[in-house]
Amino acid sequence: MPMNRRSFLHRFARAAGGAVLTPSLAGLMAYSRREDMEGSDATGAAVSIIRPYGNLVRSADSPELEIPEGFRCVRLSSGGRPSTVRDGLIVPNAFDGMAAFPLPNGNVRLIRNHEMVDDAETAEAIGAPAYDPLGSGGTTSLEVRMTGDGNGGEQGVELVDEFVSLAGTRVNCAGGPTPWGSWLSCEEITTGRGEGFAQPHGYIFEVPVDAAGPVDPVPLRAMGRFVHEAVAVDPATGIVYETEDTWYVPNRRPGAGLYRFLPDRPGALAAGGRLQMMAVTGEPGYLTARGQTPGAALPVHWVEIPDPDPANAADDQLAVFRQGVDRGGARFARLEGAFHGDDGIYVVSTNGGDATSGQVFHYRPLDEDRGELRLVFESPGPDVLDSPDNVVLSPRGGLVMCEDGSGDQFVRGLDREGRIVNLVRSPMDPEGRQPGEFAGSCFSPDGRVLFFNVQGSRRAGGEVASATYAMWGPWEEGPI
Repeated sequence: MPMNRRSFLHRFARAAGGAVLTPSLAGLMAYSRREDMEGSDATGAAVSIIRPYGNLVRSADSPELEIPEGFRCVRLSSGGRPSTVRDGLIVPNAFDGMAAFPLPNGNVRLIRNHEMVDDAETAEAIGAPAYDPLGSGGTTSLEVRMTGDGNGGEQGVELVDEFVSLAGTRVNCAGGPTPWGSWLSCEEITTGRGEGFAQPHGYIFEVPVDAAGPVDPVPLRAMGRFVHEAVAVDPATGIVYETEDTWYVPNRRPGAGLYRFLPDRPGALAAGGRLQMMAVTGEPGYLTARGQTPGAALPVHWVEIPDPDPANAADDQLAVFRQGVDRGGARFARLEGAFHGDDGIYVVSTNGGDATSGQVFHYRPLDEDRGELRLVFESPGPDVLDSPDNVVLSPRGGLVMCEDGSGDQFVRGLDREGRIVNLVRSPMDPEGRQPGEFAGSCFSPDGRVLFFNVQGSRRAGGEVASATYAMWGPWEEGPI
């Protein structure tokens, strides 16, 4: 049986030492008000990149990456290759969103998305039962053992097992963990039978932590059919917040919505519920992507989505979004990462902001229908933060963000004082080719290890192997 909510939260708290810190909202918002830091952007906003863990140097174990001095980083799994621990498994490529969970035996379960985009003519499901035999995406579940006492190089991390846990879906981009012990995997596409597939796509699927093989794939239709990215669950209410990865381009593309799903039975999402979209009170259709003031509280409420599973979603991927905007919903630019913290939800706008380099928002509910939305960080340019995607809270009190930008790729931290910390760098290769995007950042339940992915090729037979890494070191010497 899947872990119930109480036992899962208890186990997580015990593994993490009983307390999980979160960033200070006041500290993050102070970023744009300080004038004593090194450098500034064109608007005068302070720019600060600190090096509490030293310079980034080539990893001895994974030389394709640069990591802080004194840290180690090992590759656990590669996509498009035979598994090193499971006979007969060719590990699917296109690693994306991921989360870590404690297992009863003391090991760690990773559940990992695969953002495969193969067309119906060439696609095959990665396992059975499959939601759609022509869907090449899904999830794999990994079991990881951590050894040693965590003192520098004495620690070790090794892969014990990996297997397919969801099959027959498409473009599984991100998602999020639930407090009751499961992973919600989100499809980032709304194609269907008109494109040759056997089933409609654009849904969320649930994968329990204790699944031992491919689960019965049940689309959670009431949670909406749109271009899903990430989810974050409020453990106090069971409300699921959902982001949408669609573009804002002036006069061409209207943007993305931030949604919430109110389950009829918290923890039992398949039982149904209501889908709503965020709206700024008194400002119908408000655009958050430009001209925002860090720290300013926008009063928000939620508007109903009358048809979360519209029949025309395959032809119009904005069919759900348009319902919300027609009722006054707010517009964002490419909402991607989401994570619960500070009594609310952090969400990342990948190309929002005046520099179009990224924004971090925090939503805090005030009652059942109202709340406040604050911009807590806006990148002044790609040298500071370039197109943040997946996001996770560090147990020590910072945000960790995976970049999906141009040029060199970074995993970057944002500390409680609103400063950037470079954690991992994937440089351009000697021929000038861009490395794959980072994704799937998550911490082990005890906070000692950061897991993350490099995406690799997104089609079967692609040449670039995906990778899952584990990185550890003297985290206590810095703020992340």
